[in-house]
Amino acid sequence: MAVRPHVVVIGAGFGGLAAAKRLEDEAVDVTVIDRHNYHTFQPLLYQVATAGLNTADVGYAVRGLFRRQRRVFFRKAQVTGIDLDRRRVELRDLPEVPYDHLIVAAGSRCNTFGIPGADELAFPLYTLEEAVRLRNHVISLFEAASAEPGLVAEGVLTFVVVGGGPTGVEVAGALAELVEKVFADDFHDLDVHRSRIVLVEQGDRLLAAFDEHSGTYARAALERRGVEVRTGTAVESVAVDHVVLAGGEVLHTRCLVWAAGVQAGALAQALPVARGRGGRIVVHRDLSVPGYPDVYCVGDIADIDDGSGGRLPQLAQVAIQGGRHAAEQVLRTIERRPRADFHYLDKGTMATIGRRAAVADLPIGVRLRGMPAWLAWLLLHLVYLVGVRNRVSVFINWAWNYLTWDRGPRLILRPEALPHTPIPHSDAAPRTDQAGTSA
Repeated sequence: MAVRPHVVVIGAGFGGLAAAKRLEDEAVDVTVIDRHNYHTFQPLLYQVATAGLNTADVGYAVRGLFRRQRRVFFRKAQVTGIDLDRRRVELRDLPEVPYDHLIVAAGSRCNTFGIPGADELAFPLYTLEEAVRLRNHVISLFEAASAEPGLVAEGVLTFVVVGGGPTGVEVAGALAELVEKVFADDFHDLDVHRSRIVLVEQGDRLLAAFDEHSGTYARAALERRGVEVRTGTAVESVAVDHVVLAGGEVLHTRCLVWAAGVQAGALAQALPVARGRGGRIVVHRDLSVPGYPDVYCVGDIADIDDGSGGRLPQLAQVAIQGGRHAAEQVLRTIERRPRADFHYLDKGTMATIGRRAAVADLPIGVRLRGMPAWLAWLLLHLVYLVGVRNRVSVFINWAWNYLTWDRGPRLILRPEALPHTPIPHSDAAPRTDQAGTSA
């Protein structure tokens, strides 16, 4: 009996799952490796962090996705390296996994650009653990201010969000609505209107990848919600109780959310391959790694030429389409057919600011703003969620939140450091530089 080719997929994010799903019914054995046993729907992590959704709404067990595919296997493990010459994936405390073809979709980690204090004290938002930790911290700050109102003057209720891209805009808008519409009733013994939400963006406008009018709309919508928007402003340093901006302005805060960019994780840095912007692995047009034709990189870890001299952005759609394409090239190689170049189909970009406020730039030149864009955003995210149960649960949560403004999971799930004491690294900013994270 012929031995099936073995395809190993590192990462159970958008790119890794897209590759595995494309191969699940083919004449190959597939092993998916991730340090978590679940897939995370990263675009909705900010809603977990702001008490809009439960963790189970945006996570789905990887084994459940392939329970009927007997040739797809899952290994919960930490990838520590890849021996490209011996074709082995090295795991922490587990045996190596051999491969015939390898698809690396190990994702990315927060990029703080070497700003002093940011690595230790900022809150990134790329994993479920980080979303829950941020939610814990935000609620803990309000609890502390309720017990000691004098802390408000020390910046306990000042929240700084760094990065004016979609994630930063969505976090700032969601925090504003959480404070104004939910905490105003929850903490009726506290004047929540003394809280501040400050969005800091180094560029001259928000949503730089969108149409200029979309960025203008987003800024106006945030400011209507009470968010202070600072464009053309960079962060110079971060301390336990304040942030220093370019020009010397000091913002007293105990909560800094970092949404200013990503870089490739430790796995990319450990491989003897060419790297581009943000430490991402340079790939050929077919997404294979130069010098290693049976190794492909997709998603945030890959530095992909867009065909016009630029690089493709780190978006879920790029990862999904790249994962499918890499899987197709594996099949072409097995079937001895010529490989094809990857051509990304831009389906548009979206960002939501809050209830009935969003922007959507579609590739056919259509620009949606306000309620139409918000409805389109809701529908698209429901469609792309993994699992029918998750879609139903998220829809019910959204409907309930819309009708009542009563968000559900306002829980502090584990003790945190008091917000008026130094916050240790483990509580403030868990690092995500481990290989095998979601793509």
